[in-house]
Parts: sequence; structure tokens; C-alpha cells
Amino acid sequence: MQYLRLMLRGFMLAVLLLLVFTALTAWRIVDYGARTSDDSADAALVLGAAAWGDRPSPVFRERIRHAVDLYQRGKVRWIVFTGGTPVPGYPSEAEVGRAFALRAGVPMTAMLAETESRTTWENISNARRLAEPFGIHSYLLVSDPWHMRRAVLMAEDLGIDVAPSPTVSTRFRTLTVRCGFLMRETWLYIGYRIFRTLS
Repeated sequence: MQYLRLMLRGFMLAVLLLLVFTALTAWRIVDYGARTSDDSADAALVLGAAAWGDRPSPVFRERIRHAVDLYQRGKVRWIVFTGGTPVPGYPSEAEVGRAFALRAGVPMTAMLAETESRTTWENISNARRLAEPFGIHSYLLVSDPWHMRRAVLMAEDLGIDVAPSPTVSTRFRTLTVRCGFLMRETWLYIGYRIFRTLS
């Protein structure tokens, strides 16, 4: 019986430590997402998000608008859009983003579209291969604030000169959606940290 009580206490302590660690990680993700670089770079690298046919989802639209603002303020000379399509025959996320920015006044000659990626890692690594021949070597990374910590870490692991440029606004507005997104991003971040440590 004493042994079982000790095991139970050890289990409860492990659970408590895991909860504390997860909460601290989530707080760091939120804190990092509040930071933004005022630096300039060669390009804004827009991480993909859902597109509904030929229209960007509200989340993707905020990223596109932020990148367009960076371009119009002279912070970047290029915008690199990323993201493929989940359904053959539909426009890719990158193509939808580029078309939206074109309507907002960004010239086609200042934009690149990487249309094959499906994950954050692929967004970043594929974009680098596409952009380097154009002399693009530094980036302002554009995504949602709570996505920023994991994305920047991945870019740094790929050896890319990158600074965070989170969207000013987000379409993740309700408490339920925001908590769900933060928890998902927290576990993905923890998982990525473990993976990169073991690999």
C-alpha cells in the first residue's frame, strides 16, 4: 500500500510538472508573439494558410495585408508567398495570396509564389530555395503572433536570416478558438523542440 501511495504521488507530481512546463511554454509563445522587428529585409515571407477557392481565408487575408503594408512602407523589396493546395485543381494558397496582393497594388515583379508546401517547415525551406536565385537572403517572417515562435525557430534551424513580423491583428478572436489554437501551437512547439534535440 505504501508503495502504491508513493507511485501515485510520483505520478501526480509528474503531471503537475508537465502542466507547469506547458503553461510556461504557452506564456513564452504569447510573449514572443507580441514582439515585432522594425528592421528592413530583402523580403516578407508569408506563411501559408487556408484559401477558399480563389479567396484567402480571414486568417490568411490578415497575413497578406500585413505583408503588403511592409512592402508599401519600404521595409521589404519582395513578398514571397507560400502554400500549396489540398485539392488538385484548386488555386494554391500562394497563388491566392499573390493575386490578393496584386489587387492591393503590389507589382507582380515584386512577388514570388512557392506553391508546393503543406507544412510550416516546407513553407520556409521551399521559399528559401525559390528566393535565393533572386538575391533574397533576409526575411521578415509574416504569420499569426502565436505561430511566430515555432516558425522563427524553424527558420533559424534552416540557417535563414529572419526576424519576426507577426500580424497586427488576428482572426482567432473567440476565447474557445484562441485557447484551442494556443494549445495546439504549444504542443507543436514542444514536439518540434524534442524532435530537433533527438535528431
